[in-house]
Amino acid sequence: MKFVITLIFTITLSQAFSQKQIVWFDAGLKVQYGAAGFYNKAIADASSYDYKISKGYSFGGKLGVNFGFSGLAIDIMRSSAKQEFDNLNTKKLTSINWTSTDIYALYRNAQNLGYFEIGPKLSLISKVEDNTEGVKVERTDGYNSNNIAGVVGFGANIMGNDGRFSGILGLRFEYAFTDFVVEGSPLNTPLRDNTIFTKGYKPSNVAFAGVVFEINWGIGYFGKAQCGKRSKFIMF
Repeated sequence: MKFVITLIFTITLSQAFSQKQIVWFDAGLKVQYGAAGFYNKAIADASSYDYKISKGYSFGGKLGVNFGFSGLAIDIMRSSAKQEFDNLNTKKLTSINWTSTDIYALYRNAQNLGYFEIGPKLSLISKVEDNTEGVKVERTDGYNSNNIAGVVGFGANIMGNDGRFSGILGLRFEYAFTDFVVEGSPLNTPLRDNTIFTKGYKPSNVAFAGVVFEINWGIGYFGKAQCGKRSKFIMF
């Protein structure tokens, strides 16, 4: 994760120096909501279970270091998500719920009142529990405490365009490269049904696709002083 952040920062910094871009900073609040869950091929292929479209949401803040139209955006979000399954044999609904703190390091390019972003996300899983027809059991120990995902997003300004204040609406898509479940965890996690993994263990990959809204405030920028003096930080 540190390597990726350094790489993104180096790329944007090199672009800034090559094009003599102004370095400016912004901060904001954001929230996102959409379809969430995880994909497990063994469960998807099982005739006894039916995947349901589940929901998730996040809220938090953002800090941006920008070089002209390009920059590095660091988002820290508190997230809650779930994956629901219908057991076609017992007619019971099982929901696997989890909460996490998500740290994003995204390269963002913003031009013509729109933006495109791409980069990694590190999720620090804080709690996982099963919920079957209202009966909740904590299962945190059976899941990895860290989860790494790739993120792609795009959107447009819907309020403000002068850098001091803006409201941005967009779409964000995330897919985890690492297994949600701990290797060697109790047999048959996540659903604990011994009929599922008859063809061997399959990983569970967390995913999200939804809408993200953010409100940004420009903090300031480094401006070049007159008469050959040093550049100084200027508030918006």
